[in-house]
Amino acid sequence: MGGKVYLIGAGPGAQDLITLRGARLLAQADVVLHDALVTPEMLELCPQALKVAVGKRCGQLSTAQGFINKQMLDYSSKFDLVVRLKGGDPMLFGRADEELRALEQAGVEVEVVPGITTALAAAAATKQPLTKRGVSRSVAFFTSSTAPEHADQPAVPDTDTLVQYMGGREAIATAQRMLDQGRRADTPVVVVENCSRPDQRILRLTLSTLARGLDAAHGPVLVMMGEALRLREHQAADDARHGQRLSA
Repeated sequence: MGGKVYLIGAGPGAQDLITLRGARLLAQADVVLHDALVTPEMLELCPQALKVAVGKRCGQLSTAQGFINKQMLDYSSKFDLVVRLKGGDPMLFGRADEELRALEQAGVEVEVVPGITTALAAAAATKQPLTKRGVSRSVAFFTSSTAPEHADQPAVPDTDTLVQYMGGREAIATAQRMLDQGRRADTPVVVVENCSRPDQRILRLTLSTLARGLDAAHGPVLVMMGEALRLREHQAADDARHGQRLSA
């Protein structure tokens, strides 16, 4: 009998935003295969485990998915409890389908432990609900990143609030496409870099401003767009009083 593999969501970054179940399993793990976005503080929860970095970052040298799958299978044949630790939630833009297929085909027992996805953490950090009665009844999470065999630019979802993962420069193109489709130029946009971490940055702008460009980021970027993100009255007053749109 081989070991069991857990696909665990680490959440957006802050150590105390992982679930209790996730933290408990990390403390029991023999091996932890972790993404590049998993923070050193998160790995402090598994001091006893063999830690293996298998990160994939856009535009950087990355670990091939096939090799990650093989490592999960190899370690599960030698150890009882293997954790595949992923930023955010494993089931959203986390390549979980490929990993689950590999484990299931090999007959390896697997369980998924959800995590807080960055969109929800970003909404909390900015105090901007993604839905609002009478304003936003639908939300779409999407990314412009595609597999090589699907190189065409994906359509912009037709929802009230849009949240673009791995935004960065791709969000500039999204903003222009939304303007071309008739979205208002003053549609609120909130950009969150390094969500929930000590170096978190929040930028508030409009769709037309975003279409003109975005400064380079040094960490993962999430872009939220829609009327639900318009500042409430006291938020706008506080923003004007401090004289800044970018906060850390």
